[in-house]
Amino acid sequence: MNRILAAAFALLVPTLALADVDSRFAKLRDESEPLGGLGAFLEKYVGECDGALVDPQCKQQAEAFRKKYTGKRLYMIVTEDDAGMLSPGDFNPGTNEFTINITPFFSGGKYGLCHGAPKKTDSQGNPVMNYLTVSGTAPDMWNGGTFNRMFTARGVRAQVVFTPQSVWTLPKKGGGKNYGVNARIEAVLVTEGRTGNQLGLWLNGKDAGGK
Repeated sequence: MNRILAAAFALLVPTLALADVDSRFAKLRDESEPLGGLGAFLEKYVGECDGALVDPQCKQQAEAFRKKYTGKRLYMIVTEDDAGMLSPGDFNPGTNEFTINITPFFSGGKYGLCHGAPKKTDSQGNPVMNYLTVSGTAPDMWNGGTFNRMFTARGVRAQVVFTPQSVWTLPKKGGGKNYGVNARIEAVLVTEGRTGNQLGLWLNGKDAGGK
């Protein structure tokens, strides 16, 4: 019985944690299909069907999967351990106003989900993406060190609503191609991982600020 209760509580925790969020984001989230795992989704959507041992039905299955999800609004949570796309921007000690930079590349296994299709890679072969930026105002007891430590200590997470649009490809360093999914990022909600407090909201390509 204890195991059953524990499992039921685990299912409730995400709902409780997401209850107090910006109403604009909540509306988008509630109209979206929750994503179970980004890596599995990207693998099926890209449908990289090369090699001798690939299932003969691979291309057909990938086309059917893309047809099902292209243009459909989806929702995912990026936990603290995976939120490397979030980085601290400026912090104004006089006003406690800050900015957070979001690199709109969400990695899942060997593929990535991007806001738009990247046009080039850096010297390490990673897609080059422009930042999305959100702003907010920190509590009075915060300072620049407190703000920066949230990121170094993996204390922030993101909730993302996006709409897949197509598959992108770029030349891979050393030969071959990199694949990923071109998406329209509808909204990114950045929160403190420990408290769930909203830090900033990027909404439909527009900084919507902190709560």
